[in-house]
Amino acid sequence: MEVAVVKVGTSSVTNSLGELDDAALTKLCRDVVAARVAGWQVVLVLSGAVAAGMPALGMRKRPTDVGVLQAIAAVGQPRLIARANELLGKHDVVAGQVLLTPYDFVNRSQYLHARETFERLLDLGVLPIVNENDTVADDEIRYGDNDRLAALVSHLLKAEVLVILTDTRGLFTSDPRLDREASLIEEIVEVDAALEAVAGGTGSARGSGGMASKLAAAKIAAWSGVRAVIAAATGDDVIVGALEARSGVGTTVRARPDRLSARKLWIAFAQGAKGRIVVDDGARRALLNNGGSLLAAGVRSVEGDFEAGEAVEVVGLDGVAFAKGLVSANAATVRDLAGKRSADVDPDLPSAVIHRDDLVVLP
Repeated sequence: MEVAVVKVGTSSVTNSLGELDDAALTKLCRDVVAARVAGWQVVLVLSGAVAAGMPALGMRKRPTDVGVLQAIAAVGQPRLIARANELLGKHDVVAGQVLLTPYDFVNRSQYLHARETFERLLDLGVLPIVNENDTVADDEIRYGDNDRLAALVSHLLKAEVLVILTDTRGLFTSDPRLDREASLIEEIVEVDAALEAVAGGTGSARGSGGMASKLAAAKIAAWSGVRAVIAAATGDDVIVGALEARSGVGTTVRARPDRLSARKLWIAFAQGAKGRIVVDDGARRALLNNGGSLLAAGVRSVEGDFEAGEAVEVVGLDGVAFAKGLVSANAATVRDLAGKRSADVDPDLPSAVIHRDDLVVLP
């Protein structure tokens, strides 16, 4: 059986007051069951823990404090899962909760353990319902939205399709709320800066991501070799339609032919850049064409303040970032090493500023 990951945003399962929308949840469960009947193994990434917890605590406005949000999520998560399980149970489907943190993807043993857990659940016929472990993840390690989490789960499971359900039909040529001439972009071959600009910024007050977040998740999926579809949760038979690649069902982002490893996917997309390293043309060619490591000799300058092991962008003399990687030394050390030949580098210092295993070339 082929695996499909379905991500549903908070705005698609709650009403304008921030409360769970039972009709929307009922439809979602019905659509998920239809996909299973059609022969797919479905993993559901379900947002809404904070929104589900707010009414129980008498809150109407979403707080911004991370600690308060974590506490609300602790109240809302069991309520959300309980209702989903109740609705799925009417179709004789059993759901199981899987809570993940970023460390489950960057740590190899955790990564393999998470994959085995999913495989066992699917073998048992259980529908895994995934969420970030909001109650323990802090603002330094959390994903910030479930779109990216869903994309990483797609990579983990080598899924065939990632379906991202939201409150719009997909990505439009411009904001359809402001431009009546805006039209749906039905297929994207490669996500580039122009498309990211079209996607814009934030979403609804009840969620943590907007179309930009969904397009970013689709990009991660594409780099994982997974086809992604952004579509409206309210569409008729939307999940099966997306899985079967029916015309007019949302925006499809094609999978790239080359699949990044889990580690390089983490470096490219799950780590925020802490600085920039400017390199000369020779180093740029070596990194792009030969797949080598970044040596000190090719470094021209360093921007920002970072520690060893943190992610930085690698930038050409034109100022355009073309790669991203994990540095082997802090910013001060890299500044001291800049321009030095390997023979002149202290043997106690790393020979490569960024090792090739820790470097990802960006499109």
